[in-house]
Amino acid sequence: MKVNTSILIPGSKYHVYNRGINGTDIFKAPLNYELFLKKYEEHVSPVVRTYAYCLLKNHFHILLEVKTRDEILKQYDIPGQNETFLKKFSDDESTGKFVSRQLGHLFNGYTQTINKAYRRTGGLFEEPFRRIPVLTNSYVTNLIGYIHQNPQNHGLVPDFATYPYSSYQRILDGEPAFLESAWVLDWFGGRDGYIKFHRNGGISIDELGLT
Repeated sequence: MKVNTSILIPGSKYHVYNRGINGTDIFKAPLNYELFLKKYEEHVSPVVRTYAYCLLKNHFHILLEVKTRDEILKQYDIPGQNETFLKKFSDDESTGKFVSRQLGHLFNGYTQTINKAYRRTGGLFEEPFRRIPVLTNSYVTNLIGYIHQNPQNHGLVPDFATYPYSSYQRILDGEPAFLESAWVLDWFGGRDGYIKFHRNGGISIDELGLT
C-alpha cells in the first residue's frame, strides 16, 4: 500500500506531511501558522502524541504517534454516547480511520478559514495527505533533526533554531501543551543532548527516503 494511503495504526508513529496544491503557499501571513496550530490542537492533538513539527510556506512536516484505541476512547467518553459513534472505534482499523478524519477536519477547517480571509475558493492541500511509518529508533532521532533543520535547508533562515514556526525552540520552552517536549528532551538524553544533536546533525531528504 502506498505511503500516502495506508491506514494509520493505533500505537504507531508516523511522519505526516503535505503541501499546497501545485506547490501553492498554504501559509500566507504569520497569523496563518498559529491558526493551523490552533486547529491542529483542536482536532488532532486529542488522538495523537506530537513529537515535532515544522510549518513552511507551502508545506509542513509532523512526527506523531497515534494513540491506542482505549486512549482515544477516553477522550470521547461522553455519558450516553450513542452506539453509532462507538462503532467508529470497533477495532484498530476503524480507529485509525477516525484519526485520519480528524486530520481531514484540520485541513478542511483551516482551508475554509483561509478561503474566507483571502476570498479564494477550492482546495488548498494535496489529497490524500502523506504518511510514512516510523519503525526504528534511529528514524525517530534523525526525523526530529530533519524536521527542525528544514527551514535552514530551504534557505528560509541562516539558523534553523531561530525559525519561529517549528517545534525546536518550543520543545526547549516546554510549550505548547500538546507537544511531547519532556519525552523528546529525554529521548536525546536531556537539553544538552538535544541541542548538540541538532547542531551536529545534518539529515538530507534522500537519507530519509522522502518523495
